[in-house]
Amino acid sequence: MKTSTPEQSPPAAEATPFDDGALYDVFFEKFDLGLDFYLGLAQAAGGTVLDVACGTGRIMLPCLKAGVDVEGLDLFPGMLTRLRQKASALGFDPPLHQANMATFRLPRSYALIMITFNAFVHNLTTDDQLATLGACRDHLLPGGLLVFDTYFPGLAWIAQTNGTREMEMEIPHPETGLPVRIWDTRTFDRVQQLQHSYNEIEMLDITGKVVATYPSKTTVRWIYKAEMELLLRIAGFARWRILGGFDGRPLLHENEAMIVQAWTASSPKSKQDTAPGCH
Repeated sequence: MKTSTPEQSPPAAEATPFDDGALYDVFFEKFDLGLDFYLGLAQAAGGTVLDVACGTGRIMLPCLKAGVDVEGLDLFPGMLTRLRQKASALGFDPPLHQANMATFRLPRSYALIMITFNAFVHNLTTDDQLATLGACRDHLLPGGLLVFDTYFPGLAWIAQTNGTREMEMEIPHPETGLPVRIWDTRTFDRVQQLQHSYNEIEMLDITGKVVATYPSKTTVRWIYKAEMELLLRIAGFARWRILGGFDGRPLLHENEAMIVQAWTASSPKSKQDTAPGCH
């Protein structure tokens, strides 16, 4: 006679840095990386803007305050909940969509789609990268612009010793004024171009003692410039350019950022727009 064994519950999903919007905002609510760049593009877009991986609204809320017709999309409910609360407090009720950047399908087309704050690197496979680029292309108007930022994987970054725990930031908590730290322990799969991070947020008391710790994990995939150009070509963009910073300088050095701008064809018959290339 067989004895039955109790069914085991599936393992709980590991925490990510994006589950708790309020905790995320402790560090990044006022982080201004790329803000003027994206806000300027949104104001100049001349149509509806989609903020993919919008998070808690670091870029989206300033766009709303500037009068931009902008929608938000994010995978994590905790980020959207926080964004919705902050938008409501400012008198806004923008359309927000919970979806994966690689598979989203929305009824509108957009003049500008932006993926800010390195979010594109959360696509961990070539298929995911192409799916995200394709989804964005499909939602752009003719002549529309996709723009996103990432980092160039220079030697100083990817040659770090595996398992080194580094403090990325220490700031006073915006409400209590007490110290808050964020640590990152990184390991690298240099063949698959993956960085695995074990993150720890520590809350300290007035004596400097750690009184609470919030651990999480995340993985990102870095991309090289020529690889990025090939992805854009395969994804069907008409033209593109890759910059080394938000100031518009070309990407020439390995310690620079990688800012990608890619346009759809303005019309099917336009030779200039349908000839792929970097400009």
